[in-house]
Formats: sequence, C-alpha cells, structure tokens
Amino acid sequence: MSDLAEDTTTLAMTFDAASLRNFYRTPLGQVVRRQLSGRIRARWKKLDGLTLAGAGFTSPYLGSFRQEASRLACLMPARQGALVWPRNSRCHTVLVEEHSWPLPDNSVDRLLAVHCLEQADRVGPVLREMWRVVAPDGRLLLVVPNRRGVWSRIDATPFGHGLPFSRAQLEHELTAALFTPIDWSEALYFPPVDKRLMLRLSTTFERAGARLSVGMAGLIVVEARKEMMAPIVGGYRTRESQALRPVEIVNVMRRDGED
Repeated sequence: MSDLAEDTTTLAMTFDAASLRNFYRTPLGQVVRRQLSGRIRARWKKLDGLTLAGAGFTSPYLGSFRQEASRLACLMPARQGALVWPRNSRCHTVLVEEHSWPLPDNSVDRLLAVHCLEQADRVGPVLREMWRVVAPDGRLLLVVPNRRGVWSRIDATPFGHGLPFSRAQLEHELTAALFTPIDWSEALYFPPVDKRLMLRLSTTFERAGARLSVGMAGLIVVEARKEMMAPIVGGYRTRESQALRPVEIVNVMRRDGED
C-alpha cells in the first residue's frame, strides 16, 4: 500500500450526500455542474447501449446519460450516505460499501467517479474494486481535487474536503491498480467564490485556463483503461501478472496432468 493511501484515513473528511445535494443547488454548485459536465461529455459523447455506473456522488452528472445507457447505477458509499435518484422515476441509487460493490466482474462499460477517491478511507482497495467491475474494453473517468489548485485549499465546497491529488500521485495510484491513463484534462479554473460577477465570468476563466494549461485548475479529470496484466519488472513477471495469465495457468495444469 502506498503512503498516499495510508494518509487518506486521517485527511479525509466526508461531505455527506445531503450536503453534496445542497451544494449543487447553490449558484456556485450549478456552475460547477455545468462546467464539469462539459468535460465529461467531451470524453463520452455517446453511450448508446452501454452499462454506466457512477461511484461517489455522481447523480448531478448522470442525468444526461439516462436516455442512452442501457443500464445505469449510482453507487453511493455508506460512509457518505445515499439519496434516492432520480426522484420521479425508477430509483438507480445503490448504497454500497466503499470497496465492495454488488456488481459482477467485468460488468461496467463506463465508470464515472466524482466525490469518491478523495473521500475514500483507503485509495488502493477502491481502485481495485473499480478494476474488478470495469469491462476489459471499458473506461474509468476519475474527477479529483487538484493538490495545486485553490479549490482543494478552501473548505467552503466539497472539493476542499478529503485528500487532493497531484497528477503524479494519481498516475501512480492508477498504475498500481492496473489502469493506464489515456487522457488528462482539468476543470474549474475560476476561484470558488459564490459571487454573481465571478460566476458570470466562469466560462471565460475556463476557456483561458484550458488554453494556457498551467496545471492550477481546481479539478483533475483523467480517463483510464483497464489493463489485463501487470508490467514486467526487471525481466520477471510480478505476482499480479502471473495471476492474470490464464493461458499460462492452463499450460501448467496440463503439464501437471501429463506427469
């Protein structure tokens, strides 16, 4: 387990589901939802016929996919609490243990995680559970507070609670869990100030920040694919890679049977 994963126990302060819902009802929360939804849609333009799951508090971002995804689940961790979503239709909310989800292996085509990893008691087990449920050709989209950004330093919003990440830290955690990042982007270049003028200028801030790419945005957004075997280190396969090579296991069984 990495030092980063160890630190989450002491640093994470959970924003519960009701507080998260209330934040997204504020003018600032509505702007956050609009800006971040744009980043998510830029990566996942169409999900027709796919299975989509959200981990953490993702209901503000799943609504636009309801008419596309064939199956939809909103996984809310027990330590955060759960709310019924959507309110006027079939409920898609499932209350889950943080790193034990009631989903079959390889069952999710697209997994979105918002208000999830930074609030986790331990990062490693959560990412391993994500790896378990994501399909071999599936994708994981993670949204986490940026350690270098202003949003992680002000606790007036949910992104100021829990453990922020640098890009290097997040890449390390993903790689250790057998995910390979394939796209990096950022969101929330404007400051977390609930003032009318600042909110009106938020789109201008976002466009300017995206062009400059200075790495100081409030959120890191990374899309990753699932790897089926660990890398070879020093000419030897790691224990994880041996466990993930079923052809080799079958060959060993055949040799044992021939003896």
